Amino acid sequence: MPGLSQRGQQMPESPIRKLVPYAEAAKKKGVHVYHLNIGQPDIETPPVFFEAIAKANLKVVEYSHSAGLESFRQAVLDYYERKGIHGLGQQHIITTTGASEALRFAFMSCFDPGDEVIIPEPFYANYNGFALEAGVKVVPITTRIEENFDLPEIEEFQALITPRTRAILICNPSNPTGKLYDLDDLEKLRDVVKKHNLYLFADEVYREFAYDGRIHHSTLNLEGIEENVVVFDSISKRFSACGARVGSLISRNSKFISVAMKYAQARLSPPTLGQIGAEAMYKLPDSYYQIAINEYVSRRDCLFRALGEIPGVMVPHVSGAFYMVVRLPVDDADKFCQWMLESFSFEGGTCMMAPAAGFYATPGLGRDEVRIAYVLKESELEKAMKCLAAGLLAYPGTTVPELSGKKAN
Repeated sequence: MPGLSQRGQQMPESPIRKLVPYAEAAKKKGVHVYHLNIGQPDIETPPVFFEAIAKANLKVVEYSHSAGLESFRQAVLDYYERKGIHGLGQQHIITTTGASEALRFAFMSCFDPGDEVIIPEPFYANYNGFALEAGVKVVPITTRIEENFDLPEIEEFQALITPRTRAILICNPSNPTGKLYDLDDLEKLRDVVKKHNLYLFADEVYREFAYDGRIHHSTLNLEGIEENVVVFDSISKRFSACGARVGSLISRNSKFISVAMKYAQARLSPPTLGQIGAEAMYKLPDSYYQIAINEYVSRRDCLFRALGEIPGVMVPHVSGAFYMVVRLPVDDADKFCQWMLESFSFEGGTCMMAPAAGFYATPGLGRDEVRIAYVLKESELEKAMKCLAAGLLAYPGTTVPELSGKKAN
């Protein structure tokens, strides 16, 4: 049999999806699975998405321009204007097949094999895969649950910079931690980026989801590094349209955009139907976003209450996105998450979570943590948390004395 590439064999499994076979097996046994593992919102996609596609009355679904439909890109730019992000033109944006493709284009355009990117960990696990594809070394800088995943001191970033460092990558608000960086954090990063002439990559797909009166500050508004900033964006979570696969790559750096366009042309074009529907959604009023924000805040607070009642569980403050990384009183979160699907059910259900070790680059970190996506209705979240509490009581590897030896009813 022909061999396989070393790159392919080294490609990491997704901590979000690797337990899917166990979930499928549980469902075949009649167990209801509460999906807390993946950021798939249950909020309905706005009807204007489907209406716009229907009204297009296409006879042929043609290729779009490699940079995306002009009308779609203009709708995105108009949205940025409303968000207080000014001075962008269509020449600064490439429409992509989701934010994932935007990240790939950026990695392939800005890095040579052996170059380095500094990323606060835990981070979105697929960054590892994108880096591996491009031959890039991920240099993690650790944030800690005990400190609410605050950004480390800038001196710690400085200490990691080498002649091969090309960029710092942040996700704001963060997937997986829900951390929202404030303007002071971003300005400190700006100073480092400017001093060492680095790129500042910013994954801003959760921009709307800022809670408790906090404000999201875009890196596109940082003064002095206008040509260093590269932003990744997407309709997936903003409009609950993950399967449409429409994202954006944005930068004022014309040379970068020119190189990235070569990759855009090589893959021909982003989804035509997705862009038609997405254009209509970008014209929705701000009231649409507020409804979604209110819903996620309620869900977050529901989780805080429920998790706070379980002995040994550590829950940091979450101020954005719709994720939280939680420390559980277990010996190994990977084993626990698999055990929950394979061997446990409570009132006919079980929980599927994402083991957090896969969101870290430093070996050994996150072994007792999980990422929970609060993308279910409160009634479902409450049932899921009762199931989780019962599972911790029954799990043989529980590490809290109050739980050890007890059995779920």
